[in-house]
Order: sequence, then C-alpha cells, then structure tokens
Amino acid sequence: MFDFQPAPGSLPPCHRAYAIGDVHGCDDQLASLHAMIAADLAARPVAAPLLVHLGDYVDRGPDSAGVVARLAGGSPLPGVPVVNLMGNHERTMLDALHGERAAVTDWRISGGREALASWGLDADGDPALWAAGIPPAHLDFVRGLALHHRLGGYLFVHAGLRPGLALEEQSPDDLIRIRHAFLNSEADFGAVVVHGHSPTRGPVVRPNRIGIDTGAVFGRELTCLVLEEDRLAFLQA
Repeated sequence: MFDFQPAPGSLPPCHRAYAIGDVHGCDDQLASLHAMIAADLAARPVAAPLLVHLGDYVDRGPDSAGVVARLAGGSPLPGVPVVNLMGNHERTMLDALHGERAAVTDWRISGGREALASWGLDADGDPALWAAGIPPAHLDFVRGLALHHRLGGYLFVHAGLRPGLALEEQSPDDLIRIRHAFLNSEADFGAVVVHGHSPTRGPVVRPNRIGIDTGAVFGRELTCLVLEEDRLAFLQA
C-alpha cells in the first residue's frame, strides 16, 4: 500500500503517527483520508497510533463547518488518540469573533467569507452576530486547539519555528505564521519539524523539516504523512 522511504527522524517502536496537512474546508477529502488511515490500521495494526491535524481547518474551501463538526466530535478513528493543532486561520477567526476590527477585515479577505457561509452566516453582516451563529461545540473546539506536539524525533506544529530559539521561547505567532525564516533555515531544531501552512505542489522532505500543505483547497491533494520507526510514506486524497 505504501512506498516507504527513509525518514529524517524516528519514532519509538510500536508507534505510528498520521499527520494531515491544511484542510481549509475540504471535508470530503478529509473524510477520504480518515477512511484510508482506518484501512491501514486494520491491515497493519500498531500498539500506539496517533492522528495529528496540523491546523487551518477553516476558510477558502466549501465546508469549514463540516470539517470543524467532524473534528469537534472527537477522534474520527475509534480508539486512536488525536491531536488538533491551531493554524493561523483559526487564530484570525477567533480574533474576528472577539471583535478585533483588523481581524474582521483580515478574515473576510483571507477565506472567512466561505467559512461564514458554511455556517449560514452573512460575511457582510454585523460581525458582533457571527459568534452566536456558530455552534458552541465548534467554538470550543477552535478555542481548545494546541500549538505544538512532540513525539519521538518529531515536533508537529502548524507553520514552523524561529531558528535559534528553544521551543519554550518561541512566539505563538511564529508557530502559526512563520514562513521564510523557517523554510530557508538549515538549522537543527532539536527535532524534525512536521508542518503545513506553506503550500507546495507535493510534500517536502528536508533533514530538519517535512512540509505537507499540498494545497488541497487549490484543487490539489490533501496529504497525510505516515511516520513509523525510521521511515515515512504519504497518503493523498
């Protein structure tokens, strides 16, 4: 089923991680990937599986509400722990719903119109009314997203890290928004960073990072990175 290749990091024995890149409202593709992961787990059981979503569940695509509803309901894979990370689009959404004027403008022009429409809301209406139109469980999900997760030799984060700073010194804004300073760096971050945020036409594997935002919302594939032992592979939908 997989074309495995050597990985730049490793996981402890009996562990396997599935990491999914930026979804952006592409709920059908997300459901397809979850089904592929379930099939892989059925065919190749592992003692300690983990599912990680790297953020940017909302905006631009057709069904932000559907994606959030799917993930807010708990792990889509029975018995498999799940970690949901925050992306910059979720941060902008929360800031806009909190009434920050600049964030309202930013959200409208960066895909929030499509997200609001998926909840049946008017992007040109009164922003003070938006939060009341989004189910509380959806809001609780977005507010509760994590900024990073470490497993074995990997660190999962939405955007990346600022070179030269320890994890505890990183700005939350960098973790969800950084691009060039991270992407162009050959620094050792103390772990191989698995990230999305910066779309590419295929997965990017470097000695210090693995990028898996492959632009699903632009009509391309939604990518899942499969990590086990000292190897990796990809699933795409």
